[in-house]
Amino acid sequence: MANCAVIGAQWGDEGKGKIVDWLSARADVVVRFQGGHNAGHTLVIDGEVFKLSLLPSGIVREGKLSVIGNGVVIDPFAFKSEIERLGAQGVRITTVNLAVAENAALILPLHQELDGLREGAAGDSKIGTTKRGIGPAYEDKAGRRAIRVCDLRDTDSLGPKIDRLLTHHNALRVGFGVDPVDKDELLGQLKEIAGFILPFAVPVWRLLDDARRAGKRILFEGAQGVLLDVDHGTYPYVTSSNTVTGQAAGGAGVAPSQIGYVLGIVKAYTTRVGEGPFPTELLDETGQRLGERGHEFGTVTGRQRRCGWFDAALVRQSLKIAGVDGIALTKLDVLDGFEELKICTGYKIGGEVYDYLPAGMDAQAAAEPIYETLPGWSDSTVGARSWADLPAEAAKYVRRVEEMIECPVALVSTSPEREDVILVRDPFAD
Repeated sequence: MANCAVIGAQWGDEGKGKIVDWLSARADVVVRFQGGHNAGHTLVIDGEVFKLSLLPSGIVREGKLSVIGNGVVIDPFAFKSEIERLGAQGVRITTVNLAVAENAALILPLHQELDGLREGAAGDSKIGTTKRGIGPAYEDKAGRRAIRVCDLRDTDSLGPKIDRLLTHHNALRVGFGVDPVDKDELLGQLKEIAGFILPFAVPVWRLLDDARRAGKRILFEGAQGVLLDVDHGTYPYVTSSNTVTGQAAGGAGVAPSQIGYVLGIVKAYTTRVGEGPFPTELLDETGQRLGERGHEFGTVTGRQRRCGWFDAALVRQSLKIAGVDGIALTKLDVLDGFEELKICTGYKIGGEVYDYLPAGMDAQAAAEPIYETLPGWSDSTVGARSWADLPAEAAKYVRRVEEMIECPVALVSTSPEREDVILVRDPFAD
C-alpha cells in the first residue's frame, strides 16, 4: 500500500484540484481533511468545467470513495447545494461514493453573518476572508460550543446546545448592533437539513482504517496552502485551520505514519487572494499579463488574484515546514512567451538579507525581493506530456526551480486538462 497527501505550498490556488483529480485515478479513497467551502477547486474534464468548494476532488471520478474528514467545517446547506449542482452536471453522488465524518463541526448561518460583520467593521485591518463563516465555526469548535453533524441525529436534544452557542453569539451581535439569532428559526433550519446530510455521516476513522487494512490507496487532499496555515502562514492574514501535512492525520482520524508520500503543489509563478504581504507582487503590465493568461480569479469568490514572480525562498520554507517529498509544478504554460523570468531567492529587510520570510508582520511588510533573472521561451508548453515536449529554456526553468527550493519535481502540469501532465515520479509508487 502507498498513500499520498497533497498540500498547497503557496497561498492556495496552486491547482490542487486538477492534480488531486489526476492522482485519484490511482487512488481508491480521496479525503478532505481541513478547511471548509472557502476552498475552491476547478476541474476541466473533456472540456467541461466542474467547480468544487467542499466536496473532495475525487468525487468526479467514478468508482472512487470521497470522504470529508472531521477536520473540515461543514456548511450543511452549501453541502446540499453543491451536491445538487454537480448532479445537474451528471455527477451522481450517493452514500456509496461519499462519506462525511459524523464528528465534523457545522458552519451555521450565524457564522457567516459574524464573519461579514467583523470584516465590515475592520476597515483597513480586514483579513480578506471569504465571509463564509469558516473562522467563526473553527472558533466555536475550539470553544467547545459547536453543533456537530452527529448532533443532528437527535434534534429534540439540540435546544440546550443551541442555547450554549447563542449565549456566546448573541452577546457578540449586541456589540455589532444587530438583532439576536432566533433560536426557533435556527432549530427549524437544522431539522430541515438533517435528513439530507445524516445518511452520509459515518465514523470516518473506522472507514479509513478498514480501507488501510484492505490495502487500498488513500489520497489526502488539503485546502488553501501552507502560507495560509494558522501557525506557519503570514499571520494574521491566514485561514483558521492548519493546512500543513500533519493536519492530514488529525483531520482524517489516521496515524501520521499512514500519510505516505507528501506532494506539494506549486504554481510556476505566485498568486494570492485577499489581504496580506506579498513580496514578489507585480502591480504592472507583467502582473496583469500573468493574471489574464492564468485566468486568475478565485473559484469561490470570483475575486481577482494578485500575481507576481515565483518566490523560491517562500516555497522552500513551506516545503520544509510541511515535509514535502516532491512537488507538482502547475501552470507552466502561463509563462510561455515571456522574454525573461524572475525568481525570488531571498529578501532585504532593514538592510539585512534573509533567505526566509520572518514571522513578524512588520518584517513581512517591509520585505524586498532579491531576484535571479532567467531567459524565457517563445515556444508553447501547452499540452506537453514529456520532457522532450518542453522548450529547452522551459526545462531549464523547472530544473532551476528544483535547485532553489531544494526539492525534486514529481509532476509538471501544462494545461487545465486532466491528462496534460509530465510524470517524473508517481507519488503512489511503493
